[in-house]
Amino acid sequence: MVLNKKNKGQQTEVVRALVEPLVAYAGMELIDVEYGREPSGVILRLIIDKPGGVTIDDCSYINRLAGDVLDVKDSVPGSYNLEVSSPGINRPLKKKDDFERFAGQKILIKTREPIEGRRNFKGILNGTKENFIVVSSEKKIFSIPFDLVAKARLDII
Repeated sequence: MVLNKKNKGQQTEVVRALVEPLVAYAGMELIDVEYGREPSGVILRLIIDKPGGVTIDDCSYINRLAGDVLDVKDSVPGSYNLEVSSPGINRPLKKKDDFERFAGQKILIKTREPIEGRRNFKGILNGTKENFIVVSSEKKIFSIPFDLVAKARLDII
């Protein structure tokens, strides 16, 4: 199967729908699902988190649960490697709730289109206002529309 943007997106949504309830039941949050070809082959990566951070045992547990469900449902075509990991210190921000929860933290945002002549924003996350993420950067406040965000993450290191 050839991986393209369309079927990658569809595949990640199918996996998210199957795995997210399992992760929530285990008391954790499914941060992201990544699916794609890497030098080692096709990778399906689940990124999980919980208050206080996840352990290797948490990752192993979710790997077994998710692997069993994905195999039974035969939801991922062909062979792939399943990885479960923590988001790391520079945690990706995906949902509106993430931008509220991490207000006051350093953040890095890359946008799909320029805003005021720039696509990269680094500063302090002030939270959200309606459909915008508010960031204080270089003595200026930017309101970045959610729909223009290509990537966002904490900028701890």
